[in-house]
Amino acid sequence: MNFHRIKNIEVLNNYQLKVEFITGEIKIYDCKPLLEKDVFKALENENLFRKVKVDIGGYGIIWNDEIDISESELWINGKNINSQVAEDKADYNSK
Repeated sequence: MNFHRIKNIEVLNNYQLKVEFITGEIKIYDCKPLLEKDVFKALENENLFRKVKVDIGGYGIIWNDEIDISESELWINGKNINSQVAEDKADYNSK
């Protein structure tokens, strides 16, 4: 199985996350639909939502012992916005 490990996570406005994977690909993940599920209700508290961090090894993100999201969920349902790999290739090819 191919894991898309996470390098960095950044909180954006409107319950969205900017997820950077170790491959350089960047996706935006919308957490609003999750807030309808009981397990994620606590994330309506913006202070808690902003405390998200990358889990050990980059295999997901966590807020606390009870709330987390796997790297595959973020990869599959995140919206591609950028690829650092593609930018690097473009820079290299223009030289």
